[in-house]
Amino acid sequence: MARILITDGMDKSAIAKLQELGHEVVEQFYEADVLGEAMRDFDAMVVRSKTKVRAPHIDAAKGSKMKLIIRGGVGVDNIDVKYAEENGMTVRNTPRASSASVAELALTHMLALSRFVASANVTMREDKWEKAKYAKGMEIGGKTLGIIGFGRIGQELGKMAKALGMTVIVTGRTVKPELEAEFGVKYVSMDELLEKSDFVSLHTPALGDKPLVDAEFLAKMKHGAILINTSRGKNVDEAALLDALNGGKLRGAGLDVWFEEPTANHDLYCHPAVSCTPHIGAQTVEAQQRIGAEIVDIIAGFAF
Repeated sequence: MARILITDGMDKSAIAKLQELGHEVVEQFYEADVLGEAMRDFDAMVVRSKTKVRAPHIDAAKGSKMKLIIRGGVGVDNIDVKYAEENGMTVRNTPRASSASVAELALTHMLALSRFVASANVTMREDKWEKAKYAKGMEIGGKTLGIIGFGRIGQELGKMAKALGMTVIVTGRTVKPELEAEFGVKYVSMDELLEKSDFVSLHTPALGDKPLVDAEFLAKMKHGAILINTSRGKNVDEAALLDALNGGKLRGAGLDVWFEEPTANHDLYCHPAVSCTPHIGAQTVEAQQRIGAEIVDIIAGFAF
């Protein structure tokens, strides 16, 4: 049986199931400078977003019993996947488990910004009754949603948006015509998506050091549009976004992820046109249960 390290927490029922299967489970977070050495004492490791598994950690654990690294979530950009696999470690993730939860949060931010829910909530707590200020709310029915990255999360959001009467257009690295008929969407170029979309929602992994959303990207967006990011914080140039909000180019931005976490960008998260959350896209009871169950299945089927 395997000795398994859980660094960033996991659903308790999944931990109990692993123990029932005979595995030893240790819940412990390790700082970056000691993580690699700690990995040597385990057969498998389960991480979320907080733990970063980089080349030095893999070097330190090379030749040890560590054989399996699981990312509880969709993206694996906090793990040097190729390097790990080149050094005998299998990397897996749980791509299906949190898709609905993240999509629902993206939709929540869309609705909050359309009806000033985020800012009105703050002003009411300050004993202000600013009904006139929030009189120009916007219905999302009949509007166009542009989804960048039409994978599992993008597809979930597309279904929800279609149910609310939105037109959905999508773009991504690959065009899959069969999805157009299945989900009632249309693939378009990036430029066309930015020009036509009332809402733009990001669902792509981090694309290296250069953010996807920069000043040029924002300039191409429809005037008065809303940007939603529940993907990766490094996908957005926060200074450029702040300029677009202050200059009136965008109506608002819904942000669950940040360039640095916890974020210290006070000007952005306190902006009246921003609806913000602290990276909680997958933080639902249901998603955590599904993630845990998927991790159990991965470990149960792995040959240690």
